[in-house]
Amino acid sequence: MALIVHKYGGTSMGSTERIRNVAKRVAKWARAGHQIVVVPSAMSGETNRLLGLAKELAPAKPGNDYSRELDMLASTGEQASSALLAIALQSEGQPSVSYAGWQVAIKTNNAYTKARIESIDDSRVKADLNEGKVVIITGFQGVDDHGNITTLGRGGSDTSAVAVAAALKAAECLIYTDVDGVYTTDPRVVPEARRLHTVSFEEMLEMASLGSKVLQIRSVEFAGKYKVPMRVLSSFTPWDIDIHEEAASGTLITFEEDEQMEQAVVSGIAFNRDEAKISVLGVPDKPGIAYQILGAVADANIEVDVIIQNLSKDGKTDFSFTVHRNDYAKTIDLLKEKVLPSLGAAEVLGDAKICKVSIVGIGMRSHVGVASKMFRCLSEEGINIQMISTSEIKTSVVIDEKYMELAVRALHKAFDLDQASVII
Repeated sequence: MALIVHKYGGTSMGSTERIRNVAKRVAKWARAGHQIVVVPSAMSGETNRLLGLAKELAPAKPGNDYSRELDMLASTGEQASSALLAIALQSEGQPSVSYAGWQVAIKTNNAYTKARIESIDDSRVKADLNEGKVVIITGFQGVDDHGNITTLGRGGSDTSAVAVAAALKAAECLIYTDVDGVYTTDPRVVPEARRLHTVSFEEMLEMASLGSKVLQIRSVEFAGKYKVPMRVLSSFTPWDIDIHEEAASGTLITFEEDEQMEQAVVSGIAFNRDEAKISVLGVPDKPGIAYQILGAVADANIEVDVIIQNLSKDGKTDFSFTVHRNDYAKTIDLLKEKVLPSLGAAEVLGDAKICKVSIVGIGMRSHVGVASKMFRCLSEEGINIQMISTSEIKTSVVIDEKYMELAVRALHKAFDLDQASVII
């Protein structure tokens, strides 16, 4: 029998009845002889409720001290759900114990609200597992070198679960969600979207980075780095489903590219509404300009995505890039106040009503004309492309937000994703 990590999302933990069902499912796995570690999220809506309270009381110009208290506050949601799950397991006759991230300890850096895991001490957890207990570890959080509680950012429980699985050398990390796997695209946008039986880590990494909300990107990075097998499956199947059937359900994220996977040129369509485009116009075209612009942005802990620099004209050029929409106003202010005066650029323009749509597939490595097919499809729908970004296995375009759903539906049909043989 194996050591298995279960991760349950907020919807799965959304009420005492659902927590009881999670406990019954976990107990079933434990009774089958597996050693089980569970990483739960906060109850659905709890983190938003807590952060909403903080927002009402926030200072006019929140600083690092405010971010520290946000982490202190937000971490209580997972602590509550972990304790409740431990109590529910004890009601099932299953010995269990819950730990906050700092008790394990899950060590992180000190970047409040978006910390990164640096190490995990597994000794306490292994001792409890060897005593036959189910161990529950709060997701989404850890502790820095100074003993401050930190959180990993939205979706951080996925990262916690994979990191714990890597530290414990678990046989598999099962990510239980309110969906039954990874789909070719969001079924709410394209009803014909189909569930993938398997997807490669490379494809999942691209999908997560490009806007797929099924898994947090850092969890996929962790899994790929430490070779942790992951499976995305539904927590809303009956808890007493046959354990072998359950263990084979959902979508397996695999390291191996099998023959069946290679038949699909494109495996999925990802999209992201949360992008904003910023253009710095009239920039002197000389060495070091990109660093002067993006270095300042990076120093402010703002992530940049798609980048384009136009051809030079009369010694001047335009420089455009995208950031998360939440960082849009901050980036504009930073550029106007600190970067523009030293650059001698003409002006900064922004557009917060754009989105990114991407096609992803390992089959793109060995097929030509995939990007041109994408561009033709969008052209036929009258959709203008503002920016383009490519890698070996994906092509992304930035377009007007109002055309997003049209673009996704058209591309899904153009690449026959409702009929692909890799989909079940």
